[in-house]
Amino acid sequence: MALHVSDVRFQPASPDDVRFGLLGYVSFAVGGGLRVSGVTVRRTAEGRVSLSFPAKRDRRGEMRPLMRPVSREARAAIEAQVLSAISRDEVASWL
Repeated sequence: MALHVSDVRFQPASPDDVRFGLLGYVSFAVGGGLRVSGVTVRRTAEGRVSLSFPAKRDRRGEMRPLMRPVSREARAAIEAQVLSAISRDEVASWL
């Protein structure tokens, strides 16, 4: 997948949130032309670190994504680049 992620910015969550799996918030640029924000970094129940893309609830109570990767491959490419950038940063201790 030829997605280029750059300018990754991470804001750690509070210690209370970290206890419940929310590690922080991330924003990043995709392809040099689109800024993505409102993405959360979470630890899953299985212990895996993953990204969760923003969504909002519609009038019927259903969640509607505001943005999301178009495929599993795109998600994997974005997650790999974002998590790699975070792990190189001083915030790696949160992960």
